[in-house]
Amino acid sequence: MPIDDAVMFLPRDARNHAQLMAEFRWNVPARYNIAWDVCGRHALHRERFALYFEDEDGGTAAFTFWDIQQRANALSNALRALGVGPGDRVAILLPQRPETAIAHVACYQMGAIALPLSHLFGPDALELRLVDAGAMVAIVDADTLPKLWAIRDRVGSLRHVIGVAGAAESGVHPWGPLLARAATSFTPTDTAADDPALIIYTSGTTGSPKGALIAHRSLIGNLPGFCCTHDMYPEPGDMFWSPADWAWTGGLFDALLPTWHFGMPILAYRGRFEPDHACWLMAKYGVRNAFLFPTALKMIMKEVGSPRATHGVRLRTLMSGGEAVGEVVTQWARDELGVRINEIFGQTEINYVIGGCARVFEPRLGSMGRPFPGHRVAVIDDAGNDVPHGDLGEIAVHRDGDPVFFLEYWNNPEATRAKFIGPWGRTGDLAVCDDDGFFWYRGRTDDVIKSAGYRIGPSEIENCLLRHPAVANAAVVGIPDAERGQLIKAIVVLAAGHAASPALEAELQNHVRARLAPYQCPRLFEFAAALPMTTTGKVQRRVLRDQEGGVAT
Repeated sequence: MPIDDAVMFLPRDARNHAQLMAEFRWNVPARYNIAWDVCGRHALHRERFALYFEDEDGGTAAFTFWDIQQRANALSNALRALGVGPGDRVAILLPQRPETAIAHVACYQMGAIALPLSHLFGPDALELRLVDAGAMVAIVDADTLPKLWAIRDRVGSLRHVIGVAGAAESGVHPWGPLLARAATSFTPTDTAADDPALIIYTSGTTGSPKGALIAHRSLIGNLPGFCCTHDMYPEPGDMFWSPADWAWTGGLFDALLPTWHFGMPILAYRGRFEPDHACWLMAKYGVRNAFLFPTALKMIMKEVGSPRATHGVRLRTLMSGGEAVGEVVTQWARDELGVRINEIFGQTEINYVIGGCARVFEPRLGSMGRPFPGHRVAVIDDAGNDVPHGDLGEIAVHRDGDPVFFLEYWNNPEATRAKFIGPWGRTGDLAVCDDDGFFWYRGRTDDVIKSAGYRIGPSEIENCLLRHPAVANAAVVGIPDAERGQLIKAIVVLAAGHAASPALEAELQNHVRARLAPYQCPRLFEFAAALPMTTTGKVQRRVLRDQEGGVAT
């Protein structure tokens, strides 16, 4: 029996990875709109629940797809009355809340381009993205309005601001009255699958953020990986939750939009991630499918211990991505959550292309997984040629016939050209591929440490350090050295009850040396209270390298 023959054919009863790949096919329609796919068609069944919402203050609400669609129709009409048309950019500066999802549906169905921006951004980060995208409208709440107000005069394209949940100020259109005056019927714009739907700015971990212009069809490109990492999602009774911000690819294309594509419910929580409360939420709402960053999993492991025993959490599937999970967390999840973690690899521009599917093939500890159906993935050299199995190279995805690819970088044709080498989309991530087709991550191309003639990826060393009981988190970078080119330095966050000392440094060195190659052993250590992280949970190694100041040791 296939999964979703309308836009793809994925064999639900596949017995192995080879069958998954061989029997899969794309069915991408020429005319396609995300809004109809994820909401409009499901709203025909008025009783079908779409969203359960809980606020950190304890407020709750529930919405059917009909409820979402009616409000989206009103917002589309209101935006059109404000002058918004196809191709215009609408910034959505909101956390996980119903209005965020409604705004996305409203933008997509009218052919406007959604511009999701993290509610955690400060004024400077907002200004850079709003100005670059030429945003015409911004939708804010009480927390993000002051940040926008601080820069509004410098965003010349911005004509209107819509305020949600108490975001009231002179010159702001209140959400409630604005929608109340608008009609709840709306004729969607007929869009091509290749038409732009949204701009998501890259996290900027390796340089200035770039606006990835993403087509409506890209959602279809994400579906095989989503189904596989959630072990042939959906099944009756499935309920999804992720704390991933809906301003990012992880929150939108790894959680909200694919869940709604299948007409299944998702939980939205507006509030800070707290491990104990996260487990309580999953138990309260009967969450069976979750996407949790490695950082979140480590926090739950260390602060909660056994979510099944203490809260009654009953997960069917668990996906993780952004950084490697590691052996300790993987084993803990099996013991205390009763699930095998399916890891994922992807990026804003080319998402959900490699990962695990425990129902079909056994994950290999430490591996990124195998290519998901519909995606041709390889490890290539600088000339765009495949490298032999076991050799280090850059992960690349063949773009011919693959709907997952972004369209271009907004206002940046040079960066768009640099993203490709022939038919291959370059990820900037290093890996080796073994004889069985499993990929093993070795870091970013600019994270590579070149020491004494060796090319060394930091990820493997970090994962090794995390297996030591004294280490809560770790990042590895190369620092300049006149003799070796670079020295390996480990920045370590210690677990509770452990203190920095020369003896501990020696112990950590011996720990790595006993498990990896001698040339992979850190020569220098620094103990820190925390590591610089992006809002998507990735360690910012570039920040750590910059802190070294480029001074030779």
